[in-house]
Amino acid sequence: MPEANRFPSPATWRAELKPVVETIHRAIVGRDEGIRLVLTALLAGGHCLLEDVPGVGKTMLVKAVARALGCNFQRIQFTPDLLPSDITGFSIFDQREQIFKFRKGPIFGQVILADEINRTSPRTQSALLQALDEHAITVDGVTYEFEEPFFVLATENPIEFNGTYSLPEAQLDRFLFKFKLGYPTKDEELKILQSKRRTSYLDQIHTEIGPEAILRWRADVDEVIVDESIEHYIVDLARRTREHRHVYLGASPRASLALLNASKALAFVSDRDYVIPDDVKHLTPYVFGHRIMLTEDAKLSEVTVEGVIDDILSSTPVPSPRSVLT
Repeated sequence: MPEANRFPSPATWRAELKPVVETIHRAIVGRDEGIRLVLTALLAGGHCLLEDVPGVGKTMLVKAVARALGCNFQRIQFTPDLLPSDITGFSIFDQREQIFKFRKGPIFGQVILADEINRTSPRTQSALLQALDEHAITVDGVTYEFEEPFFVLATENPIEFNGTYSLPEAQLDRFLFKFKLGYPTKDEELKILQSKRRTSYLDQIHTEIGPEAILRWRADVDEVIVDESIEHYIVDLARRTREHRHVYLGASPRASLALLNASKALAFVSDRDYVIPDDVKHLTPYVFGHRIMLTEDAKLSEVTVEGVIDDILSSTPVPSPRSVLT
């Protein structure tokens, strides 16, 4: 049980987080769920994979988040000819000092946009595995740790296949969430058109929040209370993905831990110091969806991962609110 005075009061974290969300909304019209998922992943120490068509605001979203939080932003444009050293950096010989010096690549940022990550070769994609998992890279036998917070939002285009490479399961597993923004509503799109008549709101974003605040929030997330019944619920959901008749590869223990950490972060974003079953249910599709592989028969029968997860969520007993709160 955490110390009674360790977790901040709801008024405290609301006073800090609410201005950040309002600042992001100055540049982003709508997208409430997308913004909440990005902030949840950031506070959980995870990364996001955003699969969507061009022009729906993916780049604007990550830029607005970086600027609102006062973090260093770096963009990596993935192309078929991109090399691992173009991401990680490389050692160069200094003629004057007669030594090799390491020149850092764009991965050395705090908020990273990995744009169209599926356009580069598997060899280059593999350069990100250590970075996503350990928040560090090893070059020429030397390990370089990143400045925290380190957060990657990768994008991929789901409608183009020529010149693209599917992300291997090991890399997909490094992303906490996979989700889509989708098209805006009519009212939201109208606001987008009207906002373009004025100067870009992105240039007007100023914040007093810095990286140290994010690290403090992450420490607060660690103190969020998780009842044992919630832990059993998460394990039951994961085990049912492995036992489902349409699933070839189910969620791993890493996925269970990811769902637990994400649920704690969502509770924090939702002004609570404890996790409820709805936190777990809401995030399960985003955490498990890209970690599940269907059988060939299921694919031929047009069974979807979304349908399987809905079936698992509807058939798994949910802890009662009373057991969680006592």
